Amino acid sequence: METLTPAARRVLEVAGELFYAKGIHAVGVDSIAAAAGVTKKTLYDRFGSKDALVGEYLNRRDERWREHVRAVLARSPRVAPGRKPLLVFDALAEWMAEENWRGCGFVNAHAELPDGDHPGRRAIRAQKEWMLGCFRELVTGMRNPGRLAESLFVLFEGATVAASLGVVPDAVANAKRLARQLLEDASAG
Repeated sequence: METLTPAARRVLEVAGELFYAKGIHAVGVDSIAAAAGVTKKTLYDRFGSKDALVGEYLNRRDERWREHVRAVLARSPRVAPGRKPLLVFDALAEWMAEENWRGCGFVNAHAELPDGDHPGRRAIRAQKEWMLGCFRELVTGMRNPGRLAESLFVLFEGATVAASLGVVPDAVANAKRLARQLLEDASAG
């Protein structure tokens, strides 16, 4: 999407807050426009539809997440390659504390968007594929890298959901301990 006007930025920011806090289907364009201080016409002129706005909200959330992961990885350049995937769990713990009080925004949105062609579903899939790709990149050169990356991804996603439910205390730390064991096993021999 091209550069947003100030009004479009407000719409996107407000929509993101409302979609995450209340759910996509619970939030109408009337309430988004009112909270952003714009008309519905402005919202539709800029985004075309609520579906397109949902897709853009998820794309922007994904961009912020990717920037966060990259920043966490960059601030620890001396970490041994076999330990770098653990930094992604550190990134998750930080994100959960600041951004994910209601759980994973992508998992939440996926539950609300059954149409596989919805722009939001495309954004969700791209985010999850990027996350798996991130783990693949971080385990390059280790034993069984494909399987290892998939296992780390499953641990990561499970920790995200479990932490939001509050069922498993310290779910992210628990997943990180399991990830450390997987990485040690993949490095041995």
